[in-house]
Formats: sequence, C-alpha cells, structure tokens
Amino acid sequence: MTTSPLFYQAGPAMPEVSHGQGVFLWDTRGKEYLDGCSGAISCNLGHGHPDIRAAMLEQLDRVAFTYRTQFENGPAIELGETLVEMTNSELEKVFFVSSGSEAMESAQKLARQYFVAIGKPQRRHFVSLRPSYHGSTLGALGLTGYQPLEAPFADIITGSIKVPSPDFYRQQDGSREAHIARLLSETRARFEAAGGDSIIAVVVEPVGGASTGARLVDRGYLQGLRDLCDEIGCLLIYDEVLCGVGRTGSWFAYQQWGVAPDILATAKGLGAGYYPVGAILSRAPIVEAVMTSDGFQHGHTYAGNPLACATALAAIRAIQRENLLENVAARGAQLQQGLHALQARFDWIGDVRGLGLLWGVELVSDADSKTAFPADANLFAKATALAKEEGLLIYPRRTLDGVAGDHFLVSPPFIINEGEVEQLLERLERALSRLDDDVIAPLRDDSHTPGITG
Repeated sequence: MTTSPLFYQAGPAMPEVSHGQGVFLWDTRGKEYLDGCSGAISCNLGHGHPDIRAAMLEQLDRVAFTYRTQFENGPAIELGETLVEMTNSELEKVFFVSSGSEAMESAQKLARQYFVAIGKPQRRHFVSLRPSYHGSTLGALGLTGYQPLEAPFADIITGSIKVPSPDFYRQQDGSREAHIARLLSETRARFEAAGGDSIIAVVVEPVGGASTGARLVDRGYLQGLRDLCDEIGCLLIYDEVLCGVGRTGSWFAYQQWGVAPDILATAKGLGAGYYPVGAILSRAPIVEAVMTSDGFQHGHTYAGNPLACATALAAIRAIQRENLLENVAARGAQLQQGLHALQARFDWIGDVRGLGLLWGVELVSDADSKTAFPADANLFAKATALAKEEGLLIYPRRTLDGVAGDHFLVSPPFIINEGEVEQLLERLERALSRLDDDVIAPLRDDSHTPGITG
C-alpha cells in the first residue's frame, strides 16, 4: 500500500469508499456501512438521490459557474426566495457562501459593518457560549469555545467574550428555570463588564452540534437573550449550520421555540452533501444600512454559483415533495425511544438529548454523579471505532470543552425508514455491548483511575 499524499486530522487509517445509495455506503472491500451521522451531519437526503443528480446534470448542461458581480442567475434568485419563505419572511435578505465557516465569518462581518454604517463603530465584541463550535477559519474560531481547537491559535485570533452554555443535564441550580435565570444573569454581567455599547452580537446554536453533543436551549433562554440584545441594542445571531434546513423537524431549529434572530447562518444540509453551499439570512434593515454605506465589503468566488444553488433547490424541493419533515419527526421519535432503551440497558449512558434526527448520547462513568470517564480512555473514539466495525457511522467529540467527557451524535439522513432505524439501533447496540465488555468493564475494575466531573 502506498502512502497517501493527503493529510487531515490525526487518526487511524480509513477504508476507501466505493459507492453509496440511500442511507448506506460501501468501501472498496465490499463492507457496508449505515450512515448514522449523515457524513458530517450534512448528507440529509442520503446518497445517490436521483432528483438531485438530475437537477445537477440539467444545470451542468446550461452553465455551472457565473460570478455574482457579472450575472444574476435563476437558481440563486429562486433559492434566495425559497429560504426567505422557509423563515416565514422573518429574515428577508440572503447572502450565499460555500461552507459553514464562511457563513459564520460572513455573519460576523455583516453585523460589524452594520454598526459601522449606522455610526456605532465602538461595537467591536462578539459574545458566544462555552462550549460551542462555529467554524475553523480564524474569525469563526474566535467564536468557537472548544479548547483543543483554540489552543494552537489563541494568540492570533480575536476571541469572543465567552459565557456559559445551557446544560440541562449537568446543571445544579435546582430547576431548569433557575438554571436559565443564572445563565442570563451571568451573561448580563459580562455585557456590563465589557460595556454594553461595545457588543456587536450574541452568537448561539439553537441545538448544539459536535462540541456539545446536541445540547438544547429552550424558549426561556432564547427569549431572555433576545430581550437582552434588544435592551442593549446589539444583534442576535443563530448558527444553524448543522441544525438547520430540516434537521430538527422544522425548517430551522429556532422555529421550535419561536424566537427569531437578526442574522442566521446555515450550510451543511443546504446542499445535502451533494455540493458545497451555505447562506446567511438577515433582517432587511441590517442589509439596507450596509448596502447604502459603500456596500457589503465581503465575498467569495464560488458564492451563489448556479450549480450550487440548483443543487440546494433540488434538495429543498425533495424534502417538500417527499414530506421528509414529517419523516424526520416520526423517525426521530423512533430513534429517541431506541436510544432511551439503550440508556436503560447501559448505566454508563448518562444522557440522551436532541430533536428530530439530531441526537446526542453522553457517556459517564457514574450516572448519579455524572462523572466523566478519564480523558485518556478516549471512550468517544473507541465507541465510534467499534460502531464502524459493526457497520455503523456515528459522529464523536468530547463533551466538556473538548478536554474531557465523551459523547457521539446519531443523525441519520432524513430519508431513513422504520426498518433502517431498527438496523441502526441493532448495530449500535452490538457496538456498545462490545464497548461495555472490552473497555468499560476493565476501566471500572481499575479503582486507581479517577474520573472527571463536569
């Protein structure tokens, strides 16, 4: 075997993919994998969808690329109109990009330019949560709260003001309401310490992604942030790169709670894994202020190109035509029930949380104290490797700011059917049984190995 010229992140050698169909992938040796995490929670319609293929080929036969300063193109206009409709016109303006990190950078720059345009250039700070993930480019990384990703670049990024993230599993405030009240009070205190008139925006994931294992917010928290932002005159930005475009059972996750943002970023599932495409959506007055003050000083080469937008339109139309938001809700309820059954079987599954087809499973060494396994045990990686051996793909990360804790995401494509959810759960159960026997039992026998509390 020759050494590959490619490098990504550190890890074991990977199989070479051969082909995919529906919710399954095969490697070049013929092994089948059920895609239980939609790739990177992006292949929302699975693999080999015929309607998306047809739309891409049709657009290729017309024109694949035009530059946004030279031509308008029909797919971009229609996709923009469709995205506005998906927000019920709460957000009226759209700017296209090619990835989630680009979307978050664009949201930051639009928000900053807005305040420059209206004569408030002293607003220069963003506020975001810890833990959180908002992208890997330097601007978006400044919003991210996940220590291993931040550490190598800490002295060259402009970091945001970090405030605690809601954690309904580990909270010790006595009630959900008391927990939210404390978090909002701490957030207000950080605003006041920085100077409220220096804040550009608060950035939040309505449903957490890889860095938090699908941690949820609630209406009280979002409404509290909305009220606080309105009070001090800053913006509220939602990062729906991962949880948007139907993943939670509504077009956008914030619609589960009915508290709208000023700017929203989305990507990943917008192109359903078939072509890179993302977008920011904004309230019209923000864009109008920027556009009448020398325009938006920002852009990317492939933004809004016809092939990307035709692909995204085909994905959205397929979700509508196949009633996949309803399937997300139905299969999500089935998946939730199955994951809770696994939690009842394995006492080291501490929490199961999520919405629609976005579920996080957190692993703990002691369910009562919610003590994490030792970091060097790498339970999140071992669980993922065993699942892969059983023919199931899941998405792992660390729960506690990236330095400790273990969780994985289960987020299959929207097209998954009832029988395939059962297959997913069966393969996951086999993997977790092996994890219990081969890894966790020996760890628990080692009484000299301390755990880590959250």
